[in-house]
Amino acid sequence: MEEVKTYIPSTLKEALEIKSKVDCIALAGGSDLMVAHKRTLGLTPKFDKSVMIIRNLKELRNIYINERGECCIGSCCTSAEIAESPLCPWHLRQAASRMGAVGLRNSATIGGNIANASPKGDTPGPLYLLDARVKLSSVDGEREVPVSDFIIKFRTIDLRSDELITEIIVPLSEDDFDYIFWHKVGTRKANAISKITLSQAIKFNKDDTVGDYRVSATATGAKTNRSRDVESILIGKKITPELIEDVIKAFDAVISPRAMPEFRREATRRMIRRFLTESSKHPKDKVIDTYDGYHVTGQPEPRRK
Repeated sequence: MEEVKTYIPSTLKEALEIKSKVDCIALAGGSDLMVAHKRTLGLTPKFDKSVMIIRNLKELRNIYINERGECCIGSCCTSAEIAESPLCPWHLRQAASRMGAVGLRNSATIGGNIANASPKGDTPGPLYLLDARVKLSSVDGEREVPVSDFIIKFRTIDLRSDELITEIIVPLSEDDFDYIFWHKVGTRKANAISKITLSQAIKFNKDDTVGDYRVSATATGAKTNRSRDVESILIGKKITPELIEDVIKAFDAVISPRAMPEFRREATRRMIRRFLTESSKHPKDKVIDTYDGYHVTGQPEPRRK
């Protein structure tokens, strides 16, 4: 059996000091890393670097609202903790609650899900939609990077060898929009890799024109897709059937032409059309269902401040 040198720091300060001296792999839940480094049956995973276990660091397990009203989530918070926290934005709770099986949700962390940089990752879709940032820490200080910039492309992230992902900061929530939408297309609601997930949110001005509209999709290319140019088609205008089709056509051009079979494209078109059509009617409920008779999760409870 091959040995892997392992570090188990007791504080974040100690972890960052180790990182400043050793180019090691940070391991929290391990649900992605153990699979990525697996070998044949009966053999332990093979890591090409030393491993630092950070799951036990209390500094990375907090969820709180900061002085600016932003939701701050420690990088080692699990999907189950996020799904159950009333402090986390609605879109993110939905994604976390549908991530794999129960056992995986109790081990997988949000930091790992982002660092894995998979185009089918569950949390990046809502994080892109809500302009979330990643806080990166080292012995030299901290820096914040938008999640959409941090994930450069497939399996490639903007993380230096001496840095750790310590926090995810989400400035927006369902409170900032009039209507919201999230749906996962897969063989099951959970316990299955997403074929596509779609997040949407919209806010209207007093004159019924669109003040803000956002749409992001996972599993539609080399990384999560969100286009501000597509969203701007609606800004300052009243929703019409013609404008809806313009948005659909524009978003269809953004998603990868090679990675998207027709059934995924058609599912995306239908979800965008459904959300915009129904929200333009200004229904009582904040959550727009995927289709008539199907309710995603019920209406969101007000977030605790």
